[in-house]
Amino acid sequence: MKIYLVGGAVRDSLLNLPVTEHDWVVVGATPQQLLDQGYQQVGKDFPVFLHPVSHDEYALARTERKSGSGYNGFTCYAAPDVTLEQDLLRRDLTVNAIARSADGELIDPYHGQRDIDERVLRHVSAAFGEDPLRVLRVARFAARFAHLGFTIAPETLSLMQQMAEDGELTELTAERVWRETEKALLTRDPKVYFQVLRDCGALKILFPEIDNLFGVPAPEKWHPEIDTGVHTLMTLKMAATLSPDVDVRFAALCHDLGKGLTPPEYWPHHHGHGPAGVKLVDALCLRFRVPNPIRDLAKLVAEYHDLIHTINKLRPETLLKLLDTIDVWRKPQRLEQIIMTSEADARGRTGFEQNPYPQGDYLRQAYRVANAVSIKEVIDSGFQGMAIRDELKRRRQKALAEWKQRQEAEQTS
Repeated sequence: MKIYLVGGAVRDSLLNLPVTEHDWVVVGATPQQLLDQGYQQVGKDFPVFLHPVSHDEYALARTERKSGSGYNGFTCYAAPDVTLEQDLLRRDLTVNAIARSADGELIDPYHGQRDIDERVLRHVSAAFGEDPLRVLRVARFAARFAHLGFTIAPETLSLMQQMAEDGELTELTAERVWRETEKALLTRDPKVYFQVLRDCGALKILFPEIDNLFGVPAPEKWHPEIDTGVHTLMTLKMAATLSPDVDVRFAALCHDLGKGLTPPEYWPHHHGHGPAGVKLVDALCLRFRVPNPIRDLAKLVAEYHDLIHTINKLRPETLLKLLDTIDVWRKPQRLEQIIMTSEADARGRTGFEQNPYPQGDYLRQAYRVANAVSIKEVIDSGFQGMAIRDELKRRRQKALAEWKQRQEAEQTS
């Protein structure tokens, strides 16, 4: 029995990146041998075991044969006669098909080190085309390693295009798509993930609401890049520089979905695209079972991002209504999330990237003014029941009105 470190741990160590997870492959062993040593079996479809001390995953060397459609349509064979080279052959990319022995020797039968040096993501074998999830994984790796100069090998991108055309992507489960997408959104360059999906034809299959934005023009005065799809990816890129929060990044991705519904005769204008986009955000999130907090922020941003751009022009009652709608009193974190997303939208435009976004500070100040109104003082004044809410609203609105008057007086003085 021999044990090898495999996959991402080897790849990341060769790239001088932090290694957070260790996966191991065991060659020449049976499940019973590992069980006898205290390992705990967790895999049903193929033998994967948890180490009794470290709890790292140890998998028996295996081969796979396509036996059905979709991600789970494989027959697995794991036995002592499966070689390390056979196990590595079934992996997705050459950079992930490198093993390291206990004495530090690298086993690299498919030239993964060369592709790491050349910064290329290349599939190991034609078996890549049997697993549709690998299209998303490659797009995610492209996003994760874009800052290091990695690109996708032309033959791999071509194979991904063929997989999209063959309809294999429709077999992916909602959970699998969201899991890969969420990981991609958390990378340094999440826009690369969606660009790769568009390049291989997967975006129109999995995310048609986003794909529909490409080719839709916006007014050149406000959008020198013109194309709404291009602006969407620029906004996502800007959001990634402003916040590590997946909620913010997803909301940035979805903020302009409503523009895809505008009839061409009204282009390049998109009146009412915010409220129109809310239904599209809802449908997308339902389809992929996106967690409710992420969905709720994306819906709010879709509907109100343009209003926040003009925040200083809002009347006190409208400003308070916005704060109420955001539910900032119970969920104060939403204030920064919405500000970050709106700023990403404003700066995610050609030539606007370095512009300040004073609307953010204005909204922060407005919240502080309204939040400073004491609920205790309202109660101590003798109000009860629903009258407490009405009086609190009146006092908050009055405080905002007085604050706005001071702001305007300072600007004119």
